[in-house]
Amino acid sequence: MVPKPSAGVLLHRGEGDAQQVLLAHMGGPFWVNKDDGAWSIPKGEYDPGEDPFSAARREFEEELGSPPPLAVYRALGSITVPSGKLVTVWAVEGDFDVSAAISNTFEIEWPPRSGRLTSFPEVDRVDWFTLEVARTKLVRGQQAFLDRLVADPGAGSPRAG
Repeated sequence: MVPKPSAGVLLHRGEGDAQQVLLAHMGGPFWVNKDDGAWSIPKGEYDPGEDPFSAARREFEEELGSPPPLAVYRALGSITVPSGKLVTVWAVEGDFDVSAAISNTFEIEWPPRSGRLTSFPEVDRVDWFTLEVARTKLVRGQQAFLDRLVADPGAGSPRAG
């Protein structure tokens, strides 16, 4: 079975060495005691035929509890991550109050083989990181988006949000 594609929004602020990106710590029992390599660009799966840009904006709102900025977005392209999933990301400059983040939830059987469904937030923390720190926090498969963000700030397809 081919993994569903995923789309996300990489919110950023500042310039040069002061530039920061907003990352989301993955929720659920597997990630609870992990930090480095356990953060993600706010993103999620979308169905065939669904517009990836619309899905990216929807997923940002579902995972953070607030809509992404109404601004001009820049396409950072797509990357096939180690799981085989195709991830497409747009960058947008803006700000976000991390204390206001409220994530949607998902249910899994926990503890395993207990027969009990437990609800967990999809995202349990959100924070701003410099690009240097973000490289250690972000899951390995998404790190190339940081390179694309800084490679040519004027490149990519602009799209109004």
